[in-house]
Amino acid sequence: MAGKQGERTRRRLSTEERREQLLSVGARLFSESPYDEVWIEQVAEIAGVSRGLLYHYFPTKRDFFAAVVERESGRMLAMTAAVPGIPVREQLTAGLDTYLEYVSAHAHGYRAFHRADAAGDQSVRKVYQRALAAQERQILAALAADPEFGTQAEERPDLSLAVRGWLAFTTAVCLEWLRGSDLSREQVRDLCARALLGVLRP
Repeated sequence: MAGKQGERTRRRLSTEERREQLLSVGARLFSESPYDEVWIEQVAEIAGVSRGLLYHYFPTKRDFFAAVVERESGRMLAMTAAVPGIPVREQLTAGLDTYLEYVSAHAHGYRAFHRADAAGDQSVRKVYQRALAAQERQILAALAADPEFGTQAEERPDLSLAVRGWLAFTTAVCLEWLRGSDLSREQVRDLCARALLGVLRP
């Protein structure tokens, strides 16, 4: 009797809460295993829902992966957002530390995400390109507000391309690091920091 009462009083998740729950499960599974080894049935079982309900939210596995990537990209942007009033040089190390910690903890998902641009799946490619564009805008905005680099942001028409190139460099370095580089996280961080400061040097 008590069990039935408990079931009756258990709160049902709203549509948004259920979607967030499924994406949280997906983020964990894609960080732990390659894309091809994650099964929709596994996601549904962990979340305690039917496979049909999961497909109601995400029609295909690719749709689900794209939604997970978009969610994680948003979280990463929030974690590495610039703090107003603090110089970019002072924030660079801390921001890269946060980024590399995330890369290390979500290695499979990071690899899968950066394979997306070369994939034929347009929905995943669009998510990937939007995420990179948001990273670029975030960095350019931080530079524009910085006393040291703000003038460059106004005077250098090549700055956007330079930042885009640095993001590609950082991605390549991180992917090599995940393959088993002998460099420590601190060494990778310092390498990426020097690369950005080199790009910004007049």
